[in-house]
Amino acid sequence: MLKGLFITIEGPDGSGKSTQIKLLKDYLQNRGYDIVLTREPGGTKISEKIRSIILDKENKSMHSKTEALLYAASRAQHVEELIKPALKDNKIVICDRFIDSSLIYQGIGRNLGIENIYNLNLFAMEDVIPDLTLLLDIDMNKAKKRKENRGNLDRLESEKDVFHEDVFNGYKKLKDLYPKRIKTVKANGNIKQVHEEIINIINTFLEN
Repeated sequence: MLKGLFITIEGPDGSGKSTQIKLLKDYLQNRGYDIVLTREPGGTKISEKIRSIILDKENKSMHSKTEALLYAASRAQHVEELIKPALKDNKIVICDRFIDSSLIYQGIGRNLGIENIYNLNLFAMEDVIPDLTLLLDIDMNKAKKRKENRGNLDRLESEKDVFHEDVFNGYKKLKDLYPKRIKTVKANGNIKQVHEEIINIINTFLEN
C-alpha cells in the first residue's frame, strides 16, 4: 500500500518549473518532510538513457508513436524503481512532469489522442496517479522568450511554433479533465509571487 504523497509539476517549456520545484523542495524539507525530487523523462539510470534518445536533436526522424512508447517505457521504469518505493517509505515525491505531459505533448501536440495516450500509460503507471498536480499557467510569448534565452534547445523544444501553440492550448484544457487533482498556478509573476501561490496551495492540500 502506498502511503506517501505524489506531487507533480506541469507546464509548457519556459514556465519556470525547475526553479519552483527547487523552492518547493526546500520549503517542505524545512517543515520536516522527507522529499524525493525527480523528473520525466528520467529519474533512473535506464529512464535517463531513454530520455537522451527522446530529446536528442539528431533523432528528427522519430515517429510520434515511437516517441509516445519511449515516454511510457521510461515512465514504467521510473514508477517501479523509484516512485513506488519512495511512496511506500512514506516520502513525498515531487516530479517534474508525469502523465499529463504525455497527454498534452503526444496526445494533443502529436495528435495521437488523449485517450490513446492515457490507455498506453495506464500499463506503465499501474496504480500510481499523482495526488496533486500544480499546473504553471504562463503567457505563451513570455515562456517562448525564456526558452530562447536558455539556448541549447532539445528536440521537443526545437519543434515548430504550431506544435508549441497546440501544447499551450492543450494545457489550458488540462484542468478541466482532472479538476480535483490539478490546481492552476499563475506563473507570469516574479519567482517569489509564484512560489507563494504554490505554498498556499500546498498548505491547503496538506491540511486537508
